Amino acid sequence: MRCPNCNSLDTQVKDSRPTEDSSVIRRRRVCIACNFRFTTFERVQLRELTVIKRNGRRVPFDRDKLVRSLQISLRKRPVDPEKVETMVSAIVRELESGGEAEISSEAIGEIVMEHLRVLDDVAYVRFASVYRDFREAKDFQALLGELHTDDAVLDENGQPTAAGK
Repeated sequence: MRCPNCNSLDTQVKDSRPTEDSSVIRRRRVCIACNFRFTTFERVQLRELTVIKRNGRRVPFDRDKLVRSLQISLRKRPVDPEKVETMVSAIVRELESGGEAEISSEAIGEIVMEHLRVLDDVAYVRFASVYRDFREAKDFQALLGELHTDDAVLDENGQPTAAGK
């Protein structure tokens, strides 16, 4: 592992431990050349994924880009960072186990929206507004209408029950 301080390849692992969900190994390292200490994370990667962008361009899947976009959606929301990390791991596992080496950005966006919808409604709306390129207030109203309809509890005839009203 290259030292981020001096670029030396001579580093040593001082401590290794799994994260709470055991999906990632956290390693504390020290550079032999400059004595700089840093942390790395190691996770299983089932396959190399390629994202097919809307314009047809193909780029390697970037987990960090997914995390950054989720952090923007979740900014100032009361969501535990551990839940976000668990969600990101679940999304990546779902993508990697899908059987395809190439996946469209639209498919990724839909999967992310499914997970965000369960985690936080506001983050879901924020993400959807960018992903679906909302242009007018009615776009938000339509999405909020979907949220309200899906949250309603329906009886066997498809009618709202007292709990869903």
